[in-house]
Amino acid sequence: MKVLVCLNIPNTGIDLMKSEGIEVTKWTHDLPMTAEELNMEAKKYDALLSTSNYSIDAAFLNNNKHLKIISQYAAGYDNIDVPAATKMGIPIANAPNAMTDATADTAFGLMIATSRKMFYMHKTIADGKWGHFRPQANLGFELKNKTVGIFGLGTIGMEFAKRCKGAYSMNVIYCNRSKNELAEKELGARKVSFEELLQNSDVISLHCALTEETKGKFNANAFKKMKTSSIFINTSRGGVHNEADLIEALENNEIWGAGLDVTNPEPMKTDNPLLNMANVAVLPHIGSATVEARNRMSLFAAQNLVAYYKGEKIPYQIN
Repeated sequence: MKVLVCLNIPNTGIDLMKSEGIEVTKWTHDLPMTAEELNMEAKKYDALLSTSNYSIDAAFLNNNKHLKIISQYAAGYDNIDVPAATKMGIPIANAPNAMTDATADTAFGLMIATSRKMFYMHKTIADGKWGHFRPQANLGFELKNKTVGIFGLGTIGMEFAKRCKGAYSMNVIYCNRSKNELAEKELGARKVSFEELLQNSDVISLHCALTEETKGKFNANAFKKMKTSSIFINTSRGGVHNEADLIEALENNEIWGAGLDVTNPEPMKTDNPLLNMANVAVLPHIGSATVEARNRMSLFAAQNLVAYYKGEKIPYQIN
């Protein structure tokens, strides 16, 4: 089997595939392939190890019906038309739980940085504005005993909640399709409606997938229902929040601050007003950017391809 690895990922998974006799070609350029390049290259291979940089849409799939399997180097797979692939009999798989701790750490860090205006205060030093002591200027707030509301209490949300509970004794509430009995038992978490989550949280952190149901879920109407003293954190997907509405909510003091590892669109434009707001911290989608997480992602994505090649059950198949 010949596999095309679409981006320069760590060799953990590459080495595994090669050790099993799979022929692997890795795209080693810094920039991803263009859509045209991917379409042309894919025709030469039996399988793809793809990344979220690429749109694996119905048009691409129709042009590459020969593909035996596509494995995604990520937990999210909203860039892939899974229903279209399913109709064509192409298995789609991903790399879930590889970046759980890394992403939970990012959300936790953004919460702290936002609550103390850390990114903005760093800029004041670079701008030569570190002056005399001003007792009531640029104050943040403490997180101890505050209420954190988690939208999507899955594996990553659970790890984030543990950090909030352990470090700051925060009260945990969550909005989920199903009850998380482990979180309720271990953390005293309480399942609430979306409306209650908005109204009662001092911090809201998003850990959900981007679906038709969650797309634009956090919009002007949602922000208006949040506490004016609350922080909004998103490390899931930028499409879950409406960025224009978020900017307006911050400018109108409808919420206190925001910490983002994901934006809409990505990359964010350099003149985006969020980048100059005192109560906002923005990162360039680095939630999984640790050596450990990226190696696990490579390994898990490769395990799907190896399992298919050996006629075994694909461990992380989606469809």
